Amino acid sequence: MKTQLETIFSQFEHNTSFVSYKELASGHINDTYLIETSEKPYFVLQRINHGVFKDVPGLISNKVQVSDYMLEKKKDQPNVDRTVLRFAKTKTGASYYKGPQENFWNMMYFIEDSVTHETVTDAEIAYEGGKLFGEFLTLTSDFDASTLCEVIPKFHDMSFRFSQFEDALKVASQERLTQAADLLEKVAELKEEMHILQRLKENGQIPLRVTHNDTKISNALFDTNNKGLCVIDTDTVMPGIVHYDFGDAIRTICNTAAEDEQDLNKVSFNTDYYKAYAKGFLEKLGGTLTPLEIENLPLAAKTMIFIMALRFLTDFLNGDIYYKTNYANHNIDRSRNQFKLLASLIAQETEL
Repeated sequence: MKTQLETIFSQFEHNTSFVSYKELASGHINDTYLIETSEKPYFVLQRINHGVFKDVPGLISNKVQVSDYMLEKKKDQPNVDRTVLRFAKTKTGASYYKGPQENFWNMMYFIEDSVTHETVTDAEIAYEGGKLFGEFLTLTSDFDASTLCEVIPKFHDMSFRFSQFEDALKVASQERLTQAADLLEKVAELKEEMHILQRLKENGQIPLRVTHNDTKISNALFDTNNKGLCVIDTDTVMPGIVHYDFGDAIRTICNTAAEDEQDLNKVSFNTDYYKAYAKGFLEKLGGTLTPLEIENLPLAAKTMIFIMALRFLTDFLNGDIYYKTNYANHNIDRSRNQFKLLASLIAQETEL
């Protein structure tokens, strides 16, 4: 009797047969499986979480369109099938299969002999990651971003995040307000500066682009020699500004400690990794950026660290209703961690 995954796999076009599967546990939202087949290539089958993503057809359309666009740009380059995600069609020619329980499935070709890194351990990895995400933005720089759907509305909208924060202040317990008093002061101090990028975007002073919006290093594939190979996990591809992708990559790459490290003496901003990532990023992308975009890259790092600090703090004030927590003060510890990282960055801002 066929398993559910085998039945779903059979809905897609491929010239091979199902042998076995392994669950890939790197993501936190979707269910992802490596499908091993009788003949290579293998495939990656993914169930998109329609509880998190409200327009799954739009999401899949975004990532397939962008991949197809990049494949066309790179069609004359060697090993293009290893450097851009490729999606399989269903037997009806669709980009996804809608199965039981209203679940949406899409399928990609597996890229063999590749590795991912959960954290950056040396400047070379940061440099190669910068090149990969820079190339992604370069290849899509003339794609009309306005044709893509907004997968997560207002994802990096600072006014929206402040509105959520202010609502949380109204419902927070006195105990939590007291615990967070020092952080509330930091939020007030930085509020004006943290809206600069949004105003530049809204005023049309920096262009709207296709952005990845989840540029942690684990979303970059490397070959076995640790050379950058391919950008993956494109579920959040949508219109944005270059600063979202640069800033979030820096936030995750340049923290010397885990995001929820409670010993703040271990938390600092690694300028060597910043320089290495920025070098790779600008080597691939610099020619397509405006002077104003380049000038504001350090501010992008500050802004994306701040927005996560604010979101963790907001959830703490709300009673921990959004992020999964492992203990009572997990969210405020995360927020303190990000504010310490931000303070370390600010102390080295001239160098950046």
